[in-house]
Amino acid sequence: MLLHITTDGPPIYQQIVEQIRYRIVSGQLGVGDELPTIRGLAESSRVNPNTVARAYRELENEGLVEKRRTVGTFVAASEAKLTAAERRRLIAPHIDRVLVQAKQLGVPLDDLLAQMTQRNAKLHDAPIPTPAKESK
Repeated sequence: MLLHITTDGPPIYQQIVEQIRYRIVSGQLGVGDELPTIRGLAESSRVNPNTVARAYRELENEGLVEKRRTVGTFVAASEAKLTAAERRRLIAPHIDRVLVQAKQLGVPLDDLLAQMTQRNAKLHDAPIPTPAKESK
């Protein structure tokens, strides 16, 4: 599992939590999928194993993963039970960051929404909707 870890952002364990959480919620990791071992993920991400263990504990506390003694860590079945409110809560900090960056860069909200629509279409191989033409 490849993770993008930066030293100038949130704490490393939180970056791991957010990236694994995103993969679970987005369906990239399904119920029952096994996560890498703590040591394996630590080595591939070049972080301390205690950092990965802390991230896994947080994911387990959220009910997204479950530890199976002597077998490993797996995506929990409860993942499918996230409510709309929980999904909004998980995405809110990311939206806030994008909005703050857009404001700092002087990107109008309409432009930001158009860019998000285009990126979404690219990511999901969907046609890009065209705005309705205004009638005079």
